Amino acid sequence: MTLELELIIALILLAIALGLQLIAYARLRERNKLVRQQSQEIQRQVAELEKRNKELQELSEERAKLIGLVSHDLKGPFNRIFALVNLMHLSYPDATADQQEFLGKIQHISADGLAMVRNLLDKRRIEERGIDLVPESMNLAAQVTTFVRGFQTVADKKDIRLQLNCPAEIILEADKLYLNRIIENLLGNAVKFSEKGKNVFIDVTATATHAVLVVRDEGPGISPEDQKKLYQNYMRLSARPTGGESSTGLGLSIVKEIVDKMKGDIRCDSQENRGTTFTVRLPLVMEDEPARANGNAN
Repeated sequence: MTLELELIIALILLAIALGLQLIAYARLRERNKLVRQQSQEIQRQVAELEKRNKELQELSEERAKLIGLVSHDLKGPFNRIFALVNLMHLSYPDATADQQEFLGKIQHISADGLAMVRNLLDKRRIEERGIDLVPESMNLAAQVTTFVRGFQTVADKKDIRLQLNCPAEIILEADKLYLNRIIENLLGNAVKFSEKGKNVFIDVTATATHAVLVVRDEGPGISPEDQKKLYQNYMRLSARPTGGESSTGLGLSIVKEIVDKMKGDIRCDSQENRGTTFTVRLPLVMEDEPARANGNAN
């Protein structure tokens, strides 16, 4: 092979190599351009997502403020109406049947409104500060008995019989405020969703380690589909209150959060058209929170 031929072959190979490099460089530039475009699109989407998250956060804060403001402003009037009606019941024992009926309706509506406002305030407090338990020794049987007596007037208006079965004393350590919210919500729901002439059974018992509260009604029951979303916030189930009462869909979610915080458990047993039973088990002795234990140690 002559020198000229070798030179020509070398030049051809060099040209091919340069061509391949130019093609690779062009492809690299195109790929970098695509990467830049994708990066810019990702940045745009991130900025849009951050904007939406900020708007959602602002809406959430505005909703919480609005709920707190409205609930707080409503609580006072409902309390005054409820107290005034009770006073009128005592002051006018010889009122006519129609007047007694009207007073009973006002009392029922105000009690229902108070329960709704308390649930809204409880939910707001839990969302903002969580559940800070302050345990004290108390008699569960006495607490339940007090609430049963308190609901008696409302139950009488619907001709619902409250059947209480509990011993004279079951002592446990619990936060009184939150324990009362459990009792009030479960008993209130049982009365609210029961038809006229039905029974609500309240049983209080104890094991060696737990206090047990059982509230059973003869209402419409809860469908399997509804039972899956039973403790979700603002969840209104298929069954509707039988006396036109209001429902925020918060009561059971609040009860579940409180029971969990107290290291207890809640169970629902229900069949459609055969009533519902809620069983709450709470430890007789509340375990110290780690933060509280550390604080005591210091």
